[in-house]
Amino acid sequence: MSDPIETTTIRVEGAAPYDVVVGRGLSDRVAAALDPRTAKVLIVHAPTLGRKANALRESLLDAGYQALIAEVPDAEDAKRVEVAAFCWQILGQADFSRTDAVVGLGGGAVTDLAGFVAATWLRGVQLVQVPTTVLGMVDASVGGKTGINTAEGKNLVGAFHAPVAVVADLDMLDTLSRNEILAGFAEVVKAGFIAEPEILDIVEADVDRAVDPTTPEFRRVVELAVALKARVVGEDFTEQGLREILNYGHTLGHAVEHAERYQWRHGAAVSVGMVFAAELARLSGRLGDEAVDRHRRILESLTLPTSYPLGRWSTLLATMQRDKKARAGMLRFIVLDDIGKPTVLTGPDQSLLFAAYQEIGS
Repeated sequence: MSDPIETTTIRVEGAAPYDVVVGRGLSDRVAAALDPRTAKVLIVHAPTLGRKANALRESLLDAGYQALIAEVPDAEDAKRVEVAAFCWQILGQADFSRTDAVVGLGGGAVTDLAGFVAATWLRGVQLVQVPTTVLGMVDASVGGKTGINTAEGKNLVGAFHAPVAVVADLDMLDTLSRNEILAGFAEVVKAGFIAEPEILDIVEADVDRAVDPTTPEFRRVVELAVALKARVVGEDFTEQGLREILNYGHTLGHAVEHAERYQWRHGAAVSVGMVFAAELARLSGRLGDEAVDRHRRILESLTLPTSYPLGRWSTLLATMQRDKKARAGMLRFIVLDDIGKPTVLTGPDQSLLFAAYQEIGS
């Protein structure tokens, strides 16, 4: 297990390589990541993070930068074009240039928004992500996917824009509620199901230690999940192949989020989506009963949902058919041949999809 005092640096390779730094007391790492020519920084943050945003602003001011703050709505309400336009207005009025920077301070929705704002202002300015949730650390802030939602679906408008650094300061997690941490663990165990079974072993051995940010077990599963994503996006930045495995549980999961008008936590929706994908793999003769049962046991130990109302199927199917992961009108699902062995199931028959959904229907 990693010593919580040490700093771990995980390199994300590719056309624009960068580091994900995991540790504690990392507030100085934001300024250290910026281009020497940078003069202005916009910190985009959620309402609950005002104190942390001001502390970061003060550290940037002390380092000689002009630092501005943009408070945006909480959770998925941040991922609207009107909110992006508000940020663009600030950048324009402050005369931000291409050598200036945007910092995303918050959970996955805020880092998605901040990334999109950085990607689109002057066709791309520097971005530093400072995730403050488990979901943000292991998923949303790493990999360069940015986006906002529309009435038609989640993340349908966006861009690939790599950050110059991700600062994963575990101090940011110490004040989170247990429910907030558990919601983020869907993405952690997703990494376990598709490639890093050690994560599953750690959760099964002692779930309370696994989800406690002060333990070595917690840090280990976070680092394993981040390292997996770093490897995958380093090889396939724009999701032309390997990166697609990271969508495990997300095809149905995004449809659930849309059906719930984004009032469900992302992790809760992905949890349902992973059980659906496991049932789909079982019914298509790929995955054994024990592996499917293991999905349920682990996710339920994290108090994450594993079912969804049976009567919502037609709505979910219609949303999935508009999903950006569909190609040429054909649905694509990441499924497992076994734990740690993901593959793509393309164009499954609707009767098979409905049969799998019946297995998770409530």
